[in-house]
Amino acid sequence: MRGGMGLVRDYRFGPFELRTSARELFKNGTKVRLRGQPYLILEVLLERAGSAVSREEIKEKLWPADTFVDFEHGLNTSVKKLRQVLCDSADEPRYIETVPRLGYRFIAPVEIVPEAVKPAAEANAVELAAVSEAAIEKKPDPNQFPPSQPTVWRLLSRGLLAAALLGVFFFGVFAENRMGWPFDSSRGLANTSQSAKRFNSIAVLPLENLSSDPAQEYFADGITDELITDLAQLGGLRVISRTSVMHYKAGNKIVPQIGRELGVDAVIEGTVERVADRVKIRVQLIDTANDRHLWAHSYNREFKDVLILESTVAHDIADEVEVQTGQPRVQVSSATSRMVQPEAYDAYLKGHYFRNQRSEAGLKKSIECFEEAIAKDPTFAAGYAGLAGSYLLMGSDVLPAKVAREKARDAAARALELDPESAEAHAAMGMIAFYYEWNWEVSEREFRRAIELNPGYVTGHQWYSYYLRAMGRLPEALQEAKQAQQLDPLSLQVNTTMAGRYRDLGQYDQAIALSRQTLELDPNFAPAHEMLASSYEEQGKFPSAILEWEKAAELSQDNPGVLASLGHAYGLSGRQTEARKIVARLEQISKQHYVAAWDMAVLFTGLGDSNDAFRCLERSYQERESQMPFLMQDHRLTTLRGDRRFQSLLRRVGLTA
Repeated sequence: MRGGMGLVRDYRFGPFELRTSARELFKNGTKVRLRGQPYLILEVLLERAGSAVSREEIKEKLWPADTFVDFEHGLNTSVKKLRQVLCDSADEPRYIETVPRLGYRFIAPVEIVPEAVKPAAEANAVELAAVSEAAIEKKPDPNQFPPSQPTVWRLLSRGLLAAALLGVFFFGVFAENRMGWPFDSSRGLANTSQSAKRFNSIAVLPLENLSSDPAQEYFADGITDELITDLAQLGGLRVISRTSVMHYKAGNKIVPQIGRELGVDAVIEGTVERVADRVKIRVQLIDTANDRHLWAHSYNREFKDVLILESTVAHDIADEVEVQTGQPRVQVSSATSRMVQPEAYDAYLKGHYFRNQRSEAGLKKSIECFEEAIAKDPTFAAGYAGLAGSYLLMGSDVLPAKVAREKARDAAARALELDPESAEAHAAMGMIAFYYEWNWEVSEREFRRAIELNPGYVTGHQWYSYYLRAMGRLPEALQEAKQAQQLDPLSLQVNTTMAGRYRDLGQYDQAIALSRQTLELDPNFAPAHEMLASSYEEQGKFPSAILEWEKAAELSQDNPGVLASLGHAYGLSGRQTEARKIVARLEQISKQHYVAAWDMAVLFTGLGDSNDAFRCLERSYQERESQMPFLMQDHRLTTLRGDRRFQSLLRRVGLTA
């Protein structure tokens, strides 16, 4: 018996062989990494192959009563890792089946075999070590060596044996690297790199929160975000953005499938644990083509050094994937290489967590968190950059343009004072110059600088696409949108942006198809319904357009901009009464919530009321609303373009027909 686990025996199933004597798992003769609780769970399931093993039985065998851990979380994590190693899926299991409300069952045929023979390199090393030890410890025989040279022969024999041992050892290292037996960093070879394959693309899967406090989920998500940002700054490596990788947070897909869906060569998966004033990060690099674990490492540092820790992890990963583009790596900005107050960084991560919710309540909460971060550490550049981004997202929608502009500019300017190489701050400056100041030269320069500093910054590509659209450079706008999509292929917002660029070019079939694909990911994503409506409307398909505008209005909880677009479609289709009702509703909403003058202009244009439309456009100009740069490109204003008042607006904004 061994630890209550049963008799020592080996098992074969599919291409795998579990050697219980050495606690090792092999796949087609190659050792794969499986340790700790995932290994023990596999052994328990194999002992009872074909029968259901309850969660309570597993707990009794593997989680002692005096172990203070979250058993359910630990078991789920271990089974997930075990399935990944076996290339198994919870949805379509080949090996481990989940038995609802009970536990798990091993369902594949299992063969019990005699104890497996050790790998040749290991056996030879053990045998040779034994021979060496016997030879060295044996007393010298005066008849074996010439009496005149006993010392020379003895040293020579020992030297030959030592050389042989070293040869076997390095052969073992070579075999382990070539055959996929990864070294554990704790064995003194942490930086051993497997250089047989070079990667051009990678995804950092959401790091798992191992902290006992579920409220620390924001911290794990925040570390994932920051690691993605750091990696994206390394030249030549395409790094999938946060929005797309968060689709895999549930962890119910195997690595090869994730690789195919994201189009990446490798993934990073790992855990993050925050205990008191220390942070532990464990990461591993996996080849998506064959689910081969190539490298793993653990990091443990004080929380105050967490930014330096992220930078270290990012550079270690880049070394492992051997990014060789012929270009020097972009240096990690000073913001990620300085000490930061722990409380400030904590608030900063919370700010990003709430901003990513993309709701009015979430944006307001993110501003509170970013302000707390810079109050705790007034020299924290990333906190100011985050604050600028949140204000930009609220401008001309939740907040008046003047308020959003001033708040965003102050925050972005301070971020650049502290860190001139902050890509996020440069992009914010570009958007301020574009949305509110109509300084097209400065805007483009700032967007280009942001992308230069961080080629993987999705928002930079997306915002630059908006700028190019406003300038009428539509093919370039589409290319920037495609670049953003390559970095964030599952992002609902990015896909909707690209659908908009197809619509601008009159490629309506592509715009509609992409919008429908986006709605397959999330049927309740209002902007995708808006894009469908807009594409139908430009084709003159008003019944279909109105249905989509109505759905978008319902999902967005009567967002003023969506209501105005719905009223515009009502007006053009002859439903004047419904359009007038929306005018009254927006006037009522404006008493409690900001309603952009631009939106009212769109609505009056649909009603054929050009005087009221120009009155609202003039107010939009005076208030410098963020929609004004699109004056020439918004199809809903087409009927106004022949009016001299429209030409006057174009000149004052700095646009040409």
